[in-house]
Amino acid sequence: MKFTLSWLKDHLETDASLAQIVERLTAIGLEVEHVDDKAGLKPFVIAKVLTAVQHPDADRLRVLTVDTGNGKPPVQVVCGAPNARAGLIGAFAAPGTYVPGIAVTLSVGKIRGVESHGMMCSERELEISDEHNGIIDLPEDAPVGTSFAAYAHLDDPVIEINLTPNRPDATSVYGIARDLAASGLGRLTGGAIMPHAGEGLCPVKVTIEAPELCPGFALRLVKGVKNGPSPKWLQQRLIAIGLRPISALVDITNYVTFDRGRPLHVFDAAKVAGNLVVRRARVGEKVLALDGREYTLTPEMCVIADDNGVESIAGIMGGEHSGCDENTTDVLIESALWDPITTARTGRALGIISDARYRFERGVDPEFMVPGVELATRLVLDFCGGTPSEMEVAGYAGHKPMVVSFPLSEVKRLTGIEVSREEALGILTRLGFEPQGSGDVVKVKVPSWRPDIDGKADLVEEVMRIHGVDNIAPQPLTSHDAVNGKILTTLQVRTRAAKRALAVRGMMEAVTWSFIPAKHAELFGGGQTSLKLANPIAADMSDMRPSLLPGLIAAAQRNADKGIGDVALFEVSGTYEGDAADQQRRVAAGVRRGTAKLEGSGRSWAGNAGPVGVFDAKADAIAALEACGAPVDRLQIEPGGPAWYHPGRSGTIKLGPKTVLGTFGEFHPKTLETLDVSGPLCGFEVFVDAVPEPKAKPTRTKPKLELSPFQAVKRDFAFVVDRTVEAGTLVRAALAAGKKLVTGVSVFDVFEGASLGEAKKSIAIEVSIQPVEKTLTDEDFEALAKRIVENVNKQTGGVLRA
Repeated sequence: MKFTLSWLKDHLETDASLAQIVERLTAIGLEVEHVDDKAGLKPFVIAKVLTAVQHPDADRLRVLTVDTGNGKPPVQVVCGAPNARAGLIGAFAAPGTYVPGIAVTLSVGKIRGVESHGMMCSERELEISDEHNGIIDLPEDAPVGTSFAAYAHLDDPVIEINLTPNRPDATSVYGIARDLAASGLGRLTGGAIMPHAGEGLCPVKVTIEAPELCPGFALRLVKGVKNGPSPKWLQQRLIAIGLRPISALVDITNYVTFDRGRPLHVFDAAKVAGNLVVRRARVGEKVLALDGREYTLTPEMCVIADDNGVESIAGIMGGEHSGCDENTTDVLIESALWDPITTARTGRALGIISDARYRFERGVDPEFMVPGVELATRLVLDFCGGTPSEMEVAGYAGHKPMVVSFPLSEVKRLTGIEVSREEALGILTRLGFEPQGSGDVVKVKVPSWRPDIDGKADLVEEVMRIHGVDNIAPQPLTSHDAVNGKILTTLQVRTRAAKRALAVRGMMEAVTWSFIPAKHAELFGGGQTSLKLANPIAADMSDMRPSLLPGLIAAAQRNADKGIGDVALFEVSGTYEGDAADQQRRVAAGVRRGTAKLEGSGRSWAGNAGPVGVFDAKADAIAALEACGAPVDRLQIEPGGPAWYHPGRSGTIKLGPKTVLGTFGEFHPKTLETLDVSGPLCGFEVFVDAVPEPKAKPTRTKPKLELSPFQAVKRDFAFVVDRTVEAGTLVRAALAAGKKLVTGVSVFDVFEGASLGEAKKSIAIEVSIQPVEKTLTDEDFEALAKRIVENVNKQTGGVLRA
């Protein structure tokens, strides 16, 4: 939101300096982002042309002698403007001056052999308008030698504030002045708007067919107007805030939009066929808007139409056909109320960003709908003349103010600041609220321009920001005699731990969009259960992600496209399988591409690294689960995973028969083809929220397990089993044979050959044995080995390989 200092002072009677105003704006929650004090125009002075003679070597140039009013001899200037003449008074730039319109710093130079000591400027060169047919021509009484910026009121500082979406009242200069006045920085002025007595009824009637989209509509005809340029002061204000002056009628609507936060629209009455109808757009309807683009509308959008069709996209932009131009003699002034949600959805769907949409989607003051027409009528009569009709008002049933029960003690409870009853009620009154009642609890009537106020906490915020957050006295942190208890939740602790574990494994953290294309959501299990966005920010961001993998795979491919093919990425975030709380999960996921292995990637003197594969993804998944506190010694790995993995190179991690903790594997070629990415690629997902909570610790600390003083021993076994037997089943059978002595079992060889028999394979395991109570004898080892062989045979049918 931009405005000039003089514009603000139209509504705020104050002696405060610019610095004080800027400081106070930020203090009351209207954060100042930038202040342009127009210092760049200070070097330009008013000067008078004494003589103007033809350039000796150029037909279109003149040599001027210019009096700059500094008491020194006149300077010589070469000028090509057609209106350059003796006696002209204009704006002069001396050597060393930066001219913003041409982005040049002037110096003394020769033009066709004649020295020029400066420049007489046009309006475009000073960036005050697009006029460049001649140099600036000021009245004869313009004071020579004084600042041109001060004379033309171009030294008016421009203030830009950053508005939060909950402050629609501050989208107007008047609303900002009201806040400053409430803070004690001046007195609010210029609020009264006198109604105009019309001559006869408005000949154009309004019918509202969609009252849920348009709660009110006001219209007035002004006949006999002359639509020329708007006054200079109005043009300068619009230019200062970045708007281009167009014509008096259009400039008036822009001025009222920023001055009072009331968007308006003007129709050329001669171009409107019949009466106006507010309705939903019809399927396939199109409109050529004022920005010169044609838009295709849908029934979810609201329009203003006449007998010829759509004339305006409600609350967003008018149509080109009924727009006002220099030939307009009769004008219809429209002021309406539009549903904020519909306005926002329509603007987003059509890709239109306008000042009207910005205000309507936040909520405008319903009680200013009619005064807005009155204000515009006054300006039209002042600038363009004409005769107004009576106002046509349709659909508006009046505003029912909200009443909030406000315990004054809430200020102290929520902010810790002691604010007296008189001050709190005074602040609310100055802001336009109407507190009523005595005692601690008062009833507060909310003004029509504050749709953001919903409860007592909002009123506390209003008191707080005007009273001043700088009045909060600093307090030292209270010290505790004991260590603080647990602060983070289990899920927060696991999230941090998983991130650290994956980072230690050489993976880089990525943050990807929660929104993905529909086909990607379907590919990764979304299907019909995926969450479709009602208002996606882009067509390819239409669904909430059911998995983190699509975003990570796309990120890996983007790196590969830029020449970084060996990349390992991870993310710990949320996935969405539905809108229920139990369908939103916390997941740790990662992908590896190319040769991005834990031990290193790319080329090396020791040999090139191989491509990533299923076991790299498995190791990452186990590491993440271990960091989250999962009992990795009891995890079960089942072959196969979801359809996006390669069926023979993927697995599912379970804890017991039902609890799925994660999946991993190499991606299916069809998955890579659908995502338009290239491999090799592997990845994993582990469900952080599925890891069971750790058991409660005993109140008395158990003694730590002491290290055994006896030598550990390793024994190798090779079993011949059916080809369908999983190595993990054999490992678990060996572990169960001697739980007190067997501390670990690992597979070190798998062999298949004709010598073993048809459909047979050999699995060789290494068993780690740790004596605890005594040194084991040969008989003890033989007994343990017999139990291992029997247990493996019982559970897998395997026999010792001869």
